[in-house]
Amino acid sequence: MQKRLPLLITTGEPTGIGMDVVLLLAAEGKLQDFKRPIWVTADSTAMQKRADMLVTAGVLESCPFWQAVDLDIAADDFLEQMSQQTIDDNNNDNHVFILLNTPCAEPVVCGKINTRNSAMVAKQLDIAHQLATNKTVAAIVTGPLQKSALIDADIKLLDGTMFSGHTEFFMQQSGCEKVVMMLANQAMKVALVTTHLALKDIPTAITADNVRQTVQIVIDDMREKFGLTQPRILVCGLNPHAGEGGHLGVEEIEIINPVLREFVDAGVDISEAMPADTLFTPRHLANCDAVIAMYHDQGLPVLKSHGFGDTVNLTLGLPYIRTSVDHGTALDLAGRDGASATSLYQALLMANEMADKSLINRSLI
Repeated sequence: MQKRLPLLITTGEPTGIGMDVVLLLAAEGKLQDFKRPIWVTADSTAMQKRADMLVTAGVLESCPFWQAVDLDIAADDFLEQMSQQTIDDNNNDNHVFILLNTPCAEPVVCGKINTRNSAMVAKQLDIAHQLATNKTVAAIVTGPLQKSALIDADIKLLDGTMFSGHTEFFMQQSGCEKVVMMLANQAMKVALVTTHLALKDIPTAITADNVRQTVQIVIDDMREKFGLTQPRILVCGLNPHAGEGGHLGVEEIEIINPVLREFVDAGVDISEAMPADTLFTPRHLANCDAVIAMYHDQGLPVLKSHGFGDTVNLTLGLPYIRTSVDHGTALDLAGRDGASATSLYQALLMANEMADKSLINRSLI
């Protein structure tokens, strides 16, 4: 039997809906859709309490079964034990997922942030990074965390700066100089050259090196993680009408197009800078695999208008697959009715698809 590596879900902030959405998918039988073991990081006591609350609230008919594994054993013993476990997980009817018990320092209260538990949130990410790096899991799927809670708890990134998010954490832990944010749904995939910048700061961030690195990462990951040997890529210009021949801006002429022509000359199927208002039309999107936008609100409003609840956040450029839900912690919905597991399901679907294609391309088992 070929061993199918697990998908690992980090539930993130324990007072939010990270555990809720896992339990919703488990109760609906959707975690079995992926034909892979599902591993989940969470506090085992908090997970049981959350399941009981959702049953009491009428959200779940009954509590799904899971197998809890403590992480206090030696790392090598754990990896050996879990590696053997994955061989039989697909046919195990006794549990829906394996819970990697990541204990909180204090009891979890729905909707009430406790910075004493922030170290547990960071620990989940560390576990995920280690298991993905060791190729013990096929992909990481991250649930929502509360960045302010980690900052208030003085949790730092590897370089000593304040905790700024999943992306920066995994980038630094992996030793990557740059990663690329991509959001994807059934309609399109959109990668960003710049992300969360004020509009006034974007032009200075559109450098030849930044554009070149972004394009190269998108090409590499479309090949290695999506199985596309010759990905078709369209690129937005920075300015309206892609600069209108220099009358509305010169970044396309001086920076963007010279870089894109380097890739065209190397045989890549990529456009020169196109006006965003015509690029995002069915005629063009039907003939491309990914779009590269220059900034956040150039590409993402269009993408989200075509499937807000189905959108998945990807981090390209990491040495492993990482997808994420595209929603926050929703503290007011934790333990109650109202949370939707759609985004987590879509993130798992995308991670599974990428893992299957990476398995073919890299001969992973």
